[in-house]
Amino acid sequence: MQPGGMSLQQEDGAARLSLTGAWTLAHARRLAHGLDDLGLKGARLLRIDATKLERLDTAGAVLLQRLLTRVGQGVAVEWLALQPVHRTLLDYVAGCDASSAAPPVHGSGILRFVAHLGWQMVFFAREGRRFIAFIGRVAEAFARIAVNPRRLRLTSMVFHMEQTGLNALPIVGLISFLIGVVMAYQGADQLRQFGAEVFVVNLVGVSVLRELGILLTAIVVAGRSGSAFTAQIGSMKVNEEVDAIRTLGLDPVEVLVVPRVAALILTLPLLAFFADIMGLLGGALMAWVSLDITPFLFFQRLHDAVSLNSFLVGLIKAPVFAALIAMVGCYEGLRVKRDAESVGRLTTRAVVQSIFLVIVADALFSIFFSAMGI
Repeated sequence: MQPGGMSLQQEDGAARLSLTGAWTLAHARRLAHGLDDLGLKGARLLRIDATKLERLDTAGAVLLQRLLTRVGQGVAVEWLALQPVHRTLLDYVAGCDASSAAPPVHGSGILRFVAHLGWQMVFFAREGRRFIAFIGRVAEAFARIAVNPRRLRLTSMVFHMEQTGLNALPIVGLISFLIGVVMAYQGADQLRQFGAEVFVVNLVGVSVLRELGILLTAIVVAGRSGSAFTAQIGSMKVNEEVDAIRTLGLDPVEVLVVPRVAALILTLPLLAFFADIMGLLGGALMAWVSLDITPFLFFQRLHDAVSLNSFLVGLIKAPVFAALIAMVGCYEGLRVKRDAESVGRLTTRAVVQSIFLVIVADALFSIFFSAMGI
């Protein structure tokens, strides 16, 4: 098939434009320059000869329609040997010009805000449906491994346990220790007004064991490990390693997602326990410095003020938070396109979504435990 071309002949106020070859997207730029260079001034009749026109797509039809618009109303146009299928396409393109488009909506700021909010709700609903489907795929992969444990990649899981658990101990311990110090200091400052400084032990114990210990640990892990999961899998997606896994007949969810989810589910409760200990040590140190409550008296009061349920409530949340963080990170990593920009964008989205879901899950746990009287 010959590339698209044209030739122009003019005589006695009439012009004859002969179209040849394929008027398609592949030749659109060259054809557009050719049409711009046409000299049709003074012509009252334009005959367009399509005898040798072999192929016409939407791009070619748009170029011809622009030519007709540029010629104007004072020039009669006559088509020669135009195929019916080409005429249909030209008529369709002519009916899709800017003048027939729907006018933009000019509403008030409130209407635009409501419209934007509606589109965001639709977007979140679609994302939620896709994420739930991904959770189903992960659950299916875990079921296959439960039936045949040899499918579990133990080496990969232990590696990710080291990366997400052991290597995260310093930052988690430091943050929890400082939070314990802050809670004890601020609590003592307020309770001193009522002569109830000793109750700072209750404040630190309950807040750290039930809420702050696990919540801060989950947020740190979401920013540290959840983003790493997205970046790792996203880089593999860019380098076509995920496609290579599929080519080998393996399931990327089973190879890449399951070890990471399992590793984080096992390590986050241990990190939460470590965070609880460091938070209590920070509170005990500040109570000793600011209130002269000795560590022995602090932990004796803690034993009387805090029950085992408060400690277990915090640890029960850990596996749920871990599963949410790991699956969000892996889900966004598998959605990365084949460009570096999407890796950064989806890594940021994974961190934001993980922290949001962790806080929502924590609120639901609080409501549930309150209803159960725990």
